[in-house]
Amino acid sequence: MAAPRFAEQLNVQIGHEFAAHNQYLSCAVYYDALTMPQLAGFFYAQAVEEREHALMMVQYLLDTDVPVRIPGVEQPVAEFTDIAHPLRLALEQERRVTEQVHNLLRIAREESDFASEQFMQWFVKEQVEETATMNDLLTVVSRSIDDVNAIEEWVARERAGEVTDPTAPPVAGA
Repeated sequence: MAAPRFAEQLNVQIGHEFAAHNQYLSCAVYYDALTMPQLAGFFYAQAVEEREHALMMVQYLLDTDVPVRIPGVEQPVAEFTDIAHPLRLALEQERRVTEQVHNLLRIAREESDFASEQFMQWFVKEQVEETATMNDLLTVVSRSIDDVNAIEEWVARERAGEVTDPTAPPVAGA
């Protein structure tokens, strides 16, 4: 069984992951409405990934015989000032989630909850990747803000080599 303090915070984190899902969905819809299918597709995929992160956490709690609470989430930002705004928001969100993941790892260590510490290690690695991706994408969009086609081409090129991570924790319901 996961340490109670860790389990409580992981339940909270499930809500943060679902909120990220909704925010990325909102970003995807914004880009879709602008007829930017590559950025829209990127954010639709990111939304699914955030949902899967939440469900990985759900599965971990189920596996460790801890009650799961699916919290409600705030409404996402849906109006943006320019095409870089969703990316600035996404980068801030990834930085915030990184802090949350680090806090969960810290709690697991303080509680000598070795299984939970090991579980969180994948998320630490994932957050490095997520933050770097958003930072790179924001840089490209900021540099090419007046050239939507260049942005779309860059996103298409970068997404072409994406693969599934075989070390990812199991997803509930998968």
